[in-house]
Amino acid sequence: MKKKIFITLAVLVLLACTSAVCFAVAMMNSPKHPSEYKIGIKYEQALQSNKPMLAVFYVDWCGYCLRFMPKFNILSKLYKDKFNFVMVDVEDKENTSLANDLGIAGFPTVYILDPKYDNRVLLPNSIYQNLGKFRVELDRYLRIRGLLDKASGEIEK
Repeated sequence: MKKKIFITLAVLVLLACTSAVCFAVAMMNSPKHPSEYKIGIKYEQALQSNKPMLAVFYVDWCGYCLRFMPKFNILSKLYKDKFNFVMVDVEDKENTSLANDLGIAGFPTVYILDPKYDNRVLLPNSIYQNLGKFRVELDRYLRIRGLLDKASGEIEK
């Protein structure tokens, strides 16, 4: 009986050590700053496109921004054909004017920006922190944009 208990404990200790090592390796390889994710294209490129953009405004010292980036990465893969994805570092001097124009005051700040219709939709954190709600909002925007495209096509004819 003691032998079985000893073997069981040894297996549990081995599993715990293996899990700890795997976790440590994963932490060493995971990004430490939002800017390390390199998702999407530059803002200026997105302005030239016909697609709306999903823009995240971040700073590298922000823990919330870092935790948000895996969701942004997932969405960039799911919606790559429908949205341009843009990461804007607010502390970069090139982005000061844009950040001021949009009134960026907290991080991360997420906008749907649509140059075609000169439209801006600020997404609150209650939406973008939940991937399911986030997708519902993106799909809703695309549905409304489709109606705008259809209506503008009818007017042009």
